[in-house]
Amino acid sequence: MRGPTWTGAGHRDHRGGAGTHLDRSGPRATGTTRGPTRTGISKQDIREQIWDYMESQNLADFPRPVHHRIPNFKGSHRACQNIRDLEVFARTQEVKVDPDKPLEGVRLLALQCRAGPRNGFLLRIQQLGDEGGPLRPRACVGQSKKTLLVPTPRLRTGLFNRITPPPGANKDMLRKCATSQGVRSFSVPVGLDASVLVDLVVVGSVAVSEKGWRIGKGEGYADLEYAMMVSMGAVHEGTPVVTIVHDCQVVDFPEALLGDHDLTVDYILTPTRLISTGCRRPKPAGITWSKISREMLEKIPVLRSLREREKRAGKDVSLQAEHKPLLGPASQRPAAPSTVRRPQDASRPGADSPEAACSPLGGEGVLATVCVGNLPRDARVSDLKRALRELGVAPLQLTWRGLRHRALLHYQDLAAAQRAVSCLQGLHLGASALTVALARPQKDK
Repeated sequence: MRGPTWTGAGHRDHRGGAGTHLDRSGPRATGTTRGPTRTGISKQDIREQIWDYMESQNLADFPRPVHHRIPNFKGSHRACQNIRDLEVFARTQEVKVDPDKPLEGVRLLALQCRAGPRNGFLLRIQQLGDEGGPLRPRACVGQSKKTLLVPTPRLRTGLFNRITPPPGANKDMLRKCATSQGVRSFSVPVGLDASVLVDLVVVGSVAVSEKGWRIGKGEGYADLEYAMMVSMGAVHEGTPVVTIVHDCQVVDFPEALLGDHDLTVDYILTPTRLISTGCRRPKPAGITWSKISREMLEKIPVLRSLREREKRAGKDVSLQAEHKPLLGPASQRPAAPSTVRRPQDASRPGADSPEAACSPLGGEGVLATVCVGNLPRDARVSDLKRALRELGVAPLQLTWRGLRHRALLHYQDLAAAQRAVSCLQGLHLGASALTVALARPQKDK
């Protein structure tokens, strides 16, 4: 598939409607740029191709490799600067920006605006478009005083923090405050009962379409953060959402991959483009409790508090019936990610099967265990969980034995375990063909 084209058809204002562009590519971006080739239909397939392409084309920037991350990219600072051309940024007073590295430039701009026009960042005029093109006012970073909110990493200690630079901070200090270390060092937690009204949300993405459909790194935190903000009344359906990506991350993919919980975006900023998506797909209307596992609830205290609040309000807060590691709906789809493949000549597990080295887990609700062996040395538990989810065989519990290159999948009954064994035959994770077998029951002593 050919990647995005940056030749442009003129310099249209980003307020012009759905899918319109403010193209700054100029003479450097004539012709067509090749992006990653998309042949699969799963979210993970798209993620892997974006990550691989950015690494192979040396588009990625620190930290690397970008796999399993919101990728930082060369030109991210230039892409962040484009947010000054959004009227919604000029008038916003409270902006929530994710802690991802490629969004550092937006966090800095928000901090520079924190004191309003008196901080010296006055309206600037900059030429847009080709040489000789018209001049127009650029959005003034000092038009409104801004408060920067940044989510707590993995929501471990709360929903988000308010970044508070020291008094009299100069630009170098503000730049430090915009980094991940600065976010940790110069922040104050924001409680659920705090009066917060977020005017603008800025998120990272792995892939995004010009229609506003977004794919994150697969853990679901950006979607959950937005849903939690809806629950506490901090955002509403009209709150604009912006994402900042490299041009190669703007790709086309089917809407069928999205679930009701998936966050969409209204604006896409790249180093060369500003895209108004005109997305009409509804954003999450709140927390979908049926997609939240008990494991996730235990890891996120603020989520437990919100659940209690909604329970008292009479809402249905029932959790998902069985453990599915991630928030996404991909477990309902048969498509496997690009790193999970089924070769025609895949052999059935035989003498080298891990079953002899595994034993079932005793515990409430666990009646059958599946042993998965020959895991790659660099495999992560999230890789296996994602593959299991997308194949529709997420277990009740998972025991990771990475040093032994094995994992145990625990199911609530023998039928579920046998179905998992059948679905996982011939499975590859990366380049490794996995061995799969039912665990041998322990003999009574």
